[in-house]
Amino acid sequence: MLGRSVLTDAEAAHAAMTAGRPKVQRRTFLAGAATAVVAGRKATAQTNAARVLRYVPQADLTVIDPVMTTAYITRFHATMVWDQLYGIDGKLQPQPQMVEGHTLEDDGRLWTFTLRDGLRFHDGEPVRGRDCVASIKRWAARDPMGQALLARVAEMSAPDDRRFVIRLTRPFSLVLNCLSKIGPPALVVMPERFANTDPFVSIKEVVGSGPFRFLPNERVVGSRVVYARNQDYVPRPGGAPDWLAGPKIVNFDRVEWTVMPDPGTAAAALQNGEVDWWENPPNDLLPMLQRNHDVRTEDTGPLGTIGTAVFNHLHPPFDKPAVRRIVLEAISQADFMTAAAGTNPEMWRDGVGIFSPGTSMASSAGMAAIKGPKRDLATLKKALPDAGYQKERIVFMAPSDQAVLTAQGAVALDLLQKLGFDVDYAVMDWGTLVQRRASKEPPDKGGWNMFITGWNGLDMTTPITNQTLRSNGAKAWFGWPDLPPVQDLIEAWLEAPDLPTQQKIAADLQAKALELVPYVPTGQYFYRTACRSNITGIIPGQFVFWNVRRT
Repeated sequence: MLGRSVLTDAEAAHAAMTAGRPKVQRRTFLAGAATAVVAGRKATAQTNAARVLRYVPQADLTVIDPVMTTAYITRFHATMVWDQLYGIDGKLQPQPQMVEGHTLEDDGRLWTFTLRDGLRFHDGEPVRGRDCVASIKRWAARDPMGQALLARVAEMSAPDDRRFVIRLTRPFSLVLNCLSKIGPPALVVMPERFANTDPFVSIKEVVGSGPFRFLPNERVVGSRVVYARNQDYVPRPGGAPDWLAGPKIVNFDRVEWTVMPDPGTAAAALQNGEVDWWENPPNDLLPMLQRNHDVRTEDTGPLGTIGTAVFNHLHPPFDKPAVRRIVLEAISQADFMTAAAGTNPEMWRDGVGIFSPGTSMASSAGMAAIKGPKRDLATLKKALPDAGYQKERIVFMAPSDQAVLTAQGAVALDLLQKLGFDVDYAVMDWGTLVQRRASKEPPDKGGWNMFITGWNGLDMTTPITNQTLRSNGAKAWFGWPDLPPVQDLIEAWLEAPDLPTQQKIAADLQAKALELVPYVPTGQYFYRTACRSNITGIIPGQFVFWNVRRT
């Protein structure tokens, strides 16, 4: 009937109960109920937020396949989603992770590995020996250490679900170092059906074996990447987390990566509590962050980051050793490192060669080219035509969203122009640069000539982990140097029977590399990571998301 309101039974009962009461009481009751609802929602939101770790990464995740790139952002993604057979600890020693243990027979030629109980992929399938074999083979096709392993493998097989076997043609002391490889590309275990994908074709789906699940439906390109805790993951029993070794215990239900447009925005978000952890704040912002009592900064380890100026050896002018050598002789590492890390001398080091300073392979061999008196730029500019430079226009790539690399890129641009190079300064986001550096096309057809990047010092400690040193042509890292004298020394190092022999070969290798110049080391710099003061458990020297908690 029009004009009448119809009450439900509940409303009628309530009307009868409240008949004769002052209306203000009813309004007070409703206001109180609303307040209780709002308070409940706030409490729920706060509880939910407490279970979410909000992280600002160095760059957007553009490649999800861990063997397709050496970008560190993909490595961090890989260690969340997939597990490793062995994990490297803070002493750079491999420790069993997915593997329960191994036996060694036949004078060091037969390795048999047994998987631990409880290993399952995110689709519920158990991890089997054949998954491990397929994962090793796919990784090894793209990694220099993996290629060294394959060159010595007679057979890899899985006799049953719990075991896999590596039979070598001759003893190889670095087998466990291979299986714990974390320097990108990292060796991780994925299902056989994905591991059988061509190693030069990216996987299309992420089915992991690790402590987090990747949530592709929440992915926003250029802005957001989300992971959820894998509730079925079984951490390794016993011990304590130590770099990539030990139990991987997750204390958050979600980890949300938010890409920030610039360091200022990231700094404000961290100070305001909008994010919990910022991977790599520029050093010039550290004093401001350290004055905030709600923010803490932490050291990222003694090995720092090694800067590298990378040449494309396929195209003029950097296909000529003499041209590359002029750039090497012109570079002042102090200029590059001041741009990268500021004027505080505790935050950077020059006089850096091919291997991370202070590690067992570092030496002074050939360092006169870097540490000796510099020839003036005018003299080097005059020598450039005789070295083979024919006024080719060079494409120098630089990222717009990596403050340290952007700063080094500006120094390199100025140097190249002063030397007389005709430079096309191609500025792009890091994700685009990572994709473009894979192109072997001529520079004027989408290729490139040079760019600056940095490497975790861990990855520059040996000839086989130093990706930019590899000089075997088409199998080399981006830039594809084909320098047999350098590559022969790398191979000799792999066969060295003891540490003194390795060190002698490493010294010869450094001298030869600084002569033929596969790349130019620009120095070593250090930075600190920053987080809210209530975030604890960050593992020093590694950007991993287990063990981290909110207090």
